[in-house]
Amino acid sequence: MKQPDRGRGPRGGGQAMRGVRERNVFFAFLPWIIFDVVAGPSTWELAAFAALVATIVLGLPDLLRGAVKLLDITGVAFFAVISVLGLVVDRHQLIWLETYSQTIAGGVLAVVALGSLAFVPFTEQYARESTHPQVWATPAFKRTNRVLTAMWGTVFLLTAVLGLIALHVGSGTDWLNWIVPAILLVLAIRITHWYPEYVREQARRRSQAG
Repeated sequence: MKQPDRGRGPRGGGQAMRGVRERNVFFAFLPWIIFDVVAGPSTWELAAFAALVATIVLGLPDLLRGAVKLLDITGVAFFAVISVLGLVVDRHQLIWLETYSQTIAGGVLAVVALGSLAFVPFTEQYARESTHPQVWATPAFKRTNRVLTAMWGTVFLLTAVLGLIALHVGSGTDWLNWIVPAILLVLAIRITHWYPEYVREQARRRSQAG
């Protein structure tokens, strides 16, 4: 893990905008990706269990440090509920879950991400791990994480909508279920890396101009 940058305080806040690292965010989404890839009419229970195990394993270091993140809590709750439903409810009563499991997962992520904007943007939890505490309350830090969280929430929402459309069309389902969502994911990861650097550069130019 990258150590916090202690070379500058809030006035050098551009340096701190490198806080959100795409690797951290990617690993946070990995259980959801596992679920999306594995889930199907006959495999969604296995997908939910695999995603639950992945969420616990990946979130264990944060749990041991007492720094559990919103996505970890959401993942454990969501995949645990689905796993329990698969064990105790008759299969014919869960046809809706078999059909809409991937869309539901995307929708849950969208709600959690966009909902976190009302409190602490979920990307801020990752950004704080590689920034100095002095910058956490700065406007630039807050604004950067609000932008990135809104972007991720929009990606999740689009993915859920595309999955829903794929259930009602006769062709192009691979594009709707896999290709376009994969492109959106790659773009979101790249923007997560680029945007804080862009903010940093803008702050540097303003500092030099002043």
